[in-house]
Amino acid sequence: MKFDALRKHTLAVAVMLALLPAAAMAQNETGSQATSTAGKAATRDNGKAPAKADQAKAVNLNQMVVTASPSAVSKMGSSISVSTLEADQIIDSGAQNAADILRDIPGIRAESSGGDGNANVSVRGLPVASGGGKFVQYQVDGMPVLEFGDIAFATPDTFLRPDYNLDHVEVVRGGSSSVFASNAPGAIINFITKTGEEKGGNIGLTAGLDYNSQRLDFDYGEPVSATTRFHIGGFLRDGDGQKDVGYNAQSGGQLMGNLTHDIDGGFLRASFQYLDDHSAVYLPVPVRISGSNSDPSVGSLPGFSVTNGVLQSPYFQRDLALNASGNPIVTNIADGYHSKVSAFGGEGQFSLDDHWTLHEQFRVADNSGDFVGPYPAEVNTAATLAQEIGGAGATLRYATGPQAGQVANAASVGGNGLATRVHLFNVSLPDMGNITNNVSLKRSFDLDSGPVDLELGYYRSRQSIRQDWHWNTYLETVQGYKASLLDVYDANGNPVTEHGLVAYGTPYWGNCCVRSYDARYTMSSPYLSLSWEPGAWRFDAGLRYDHMRASGTYAGATGTKVMDVNGDGVISVPEQTVPVVNNLAASPISYTKHKLEYTFGANYLLSTDLALFARTSRGARFNADRLLFGGGLNANGDAPQGVAVNQVKQDELGVKWSTRHTSLFVTGFYATTQEQNQDVTSQTSTLISRNYRSYGVELEGSVDYGNFSVRGGATYTHSRITRDQITPANVGGVPQRQANWVYQLSPSYRFLDRFMVGATVIGTTQSYASNPNGLVQPAYAQVNVFGSYDLSDRMTISLHAENVFNQTGLTEIDQSPVSVQANGLNTARSILGRTVSVSWNYRL
Repeated sequence: MKFDALRKHTLAVAVMLALLPAAAMAQNETGSQATSTAGKAATRDNGKAPAKADQAKAVNLNQMVVTASPSAVSKMGSSISVSTLEADQIIDSGAQNAADILRDIPGIRAESSGGDGNANVSVRGLPVASGGGKFVQYQVDGMPVLEFGDIAFATPDTFLRPDYNLDHVEVVRGGSSSVFASNAPGAIINFITKTGEEKGGNIGLTAGLDYNSQRLDFDYGEPVSATTRFHIGGFLRDGDGQKDVGYNAQSGGQLMGNLTHDIDGGFLRASFQYLDDHSAVYLPVPVRISGSNSDPSVGSLPGFSVTNGVLQSPYFQRDLALNASGNPIVTNIADGYHSKVSAFGGEGQFSLDDHWTLHEQFRVADNSGDFVGPYPAEVNTAATLAQEIGGAGATLRYATGPQAGQVANAASVGGNGLATRVHLFNVSLPDMGNITNNVSLKRSFDLDSGPVDLELGYYRSRQSIRQDWHWNTYLETVQGYKASLLDVYDANGNPVTEHGLVAYGTPYWGNCCVRSYDARYTMSSPYLSLSWEPGAWRFDAGLRYDHMRASGTYAGATGTKVMDVNGDGVISVPEQTVPVVNNLAASPISYTKHKLEYTFGANYLLSTDLALFARTSRGARFNADRLLFGGGLNANGDAPQGVAVNQVKQDELGVKWSTRHTSLFVTGFYATTQEQNQDVTSQTSTLISRNYRSYGVELEGSVDYGNFSVRGGATYTHSRITRDQITPANVGGVPQRQANWVYQLSPSYRFLDRFMVGATVIGTTQSYASNPNGLVQPAYAQVNVFGSYDLSDRMTISLHAENVFNQTGLTEIDQSPVSVQANGLNTARSILGRTVSVSWNYRL
């Protein structure tokens, strides 16, 4: 189904939703509000969203959670570190994507600077040595989006679009996540959707005031009988996005829905998701960094903003390359993140007798798309780059743009005399699909000493990773969305580039990135969980035996060829050395690994408002695609156990306290981590083989008093590298980008029953840009503000300003992450600059 078809179907659904309330008036109100108690207890407790009326903002320690737990249990009564965010809190925060949402969770460090995907996420000092969220699993309604959180150029958030379907988010850190999910020793992030238990819905419109973006959101659900209910929703959007790229980068939408039928002792549910969406990829950009390594000064270059600058341009939209089969492939660079999901699932709970309950859940997802974004491998003066490419005496001409064909003055080109060697990250994702299934048997025993809950489960999944990397190199001016490509001519006036193309492949990086992946990973995981509640105590324990089988092949370029790639009958300079994937020399993937994981926890209720808890656990992360080109596999396709499987051991000790107006959740933690990984963009070493140790404390609290509420959190982390097989000098250093403190604070105030104002402060102390430790990434605090006004009981208008003070906040430094350069030129990625949007919401 194409996007146009999605647009038509989605608009039709939105129109029907607007008409549903009137039609529903004729229904039997008693029947329409009925719902199964068993169904509610077993699944999700959903209400209307995102209504603004009188919803408490406190950290509710009596709230029931279902993630990483054999049964619904309150935060106060559990021995896990869990946080929740409700739909209205997410909307108030102005979150644009999944990473924005996660910044509000204590213990989570989410680098929300890459747009709608590719977010780097870590938990409690567990490292982000390359990209993604290696030790984290994203779930929707308890099922994984992808089996692995750090697949190169296909992180789970790329295939996840939060919208009005979302009821709330539950985040379990450490502890039981090792037993209730595979490959999630750090955290489970569970996006829980609505299921129509209450009649109602929403239609919303959002538009950027200082950027070009328009979005329509909608949802509706209700019980249609005493035993059956439904929910459906989605979004459509269009525009440039939060950064001006000079063309329509955002285009697409999503449609999700589910139908639930209650039966005696349980329920049946069917669900679906269809996503077809484009958005811009935000990668590092040229910046100026001066001062000292320990106290750097970060700023914009002339004519180029560090916070809002991009390398995308309407004059740089077409790329010609060779795919993994050696055939020409033309890419529209405007595709950016192209995320496509066609998924369906089923869930059922069945009472087998008075004691045993069977729960079955499955999801089949066809995930595919593209990742296309320009990356600045080198920024320098245009004159220097011209000579690097064309030799002494080389000159420049504009290859694209309004001045195409004209001679370019290297000293003033782009208004600043700068240029960048661009590596176009161009990755096709023909198959990132997965099939997941989880089945469990539960039984409760009422003993004289207290109730006992037993769960026996079996999880199985198959994750495909088929990728085709075809990267090329270009030369571009440094002037944001007005940038043009440049051609280089040697001293004799002969062209050494072609329409801005410097080279097929990336010879500046040793042609690392012409690749083909065809891999499959199958997880088979029996698990057991047992809990016992004698009086004020709650004890729980769990075991999981993860077994992974990896198969497939991978191949790269083993040299270069002379090829007429564009078919014009002339061999240009770039066509004299074309890297081509050598499928005849493909390497095998063939290994089977296993790991036993465990968790033990205890919670003690000192009173109804005060509890202590402790937990110890051992979890594992099975490595996947990141091993394939990093030397992790043997020639026969096998992998050593310590390379294929990374172990995480964690201990926690915490206290929970709640009063009528306040809540406080404090957790101390200690963790040791093994890691094998690869980072193709690293300027020090692409291979990673390290051990880490971290300890610290998480704080989460709230005050909710009358019309005023404030919630917040802070995490202190002391993390060190304890072993480095590749670079022993890194031992004792701080893991890259790991700050001592990260914090969040969100006050809000409601007055006159119709107005609400609030703010969110998200901050971090300084961190090191790389290992070895050298250049510091400065501390920063981002301030977002919002206000809303209820025009009526059903209608609300709101205003959001993100990064209202236009703060620069670096999340990575790439070209020279170890030291300040003499010319001050570098590349880095910052949080987005100030953006302002207005929203209108109508509650059905």
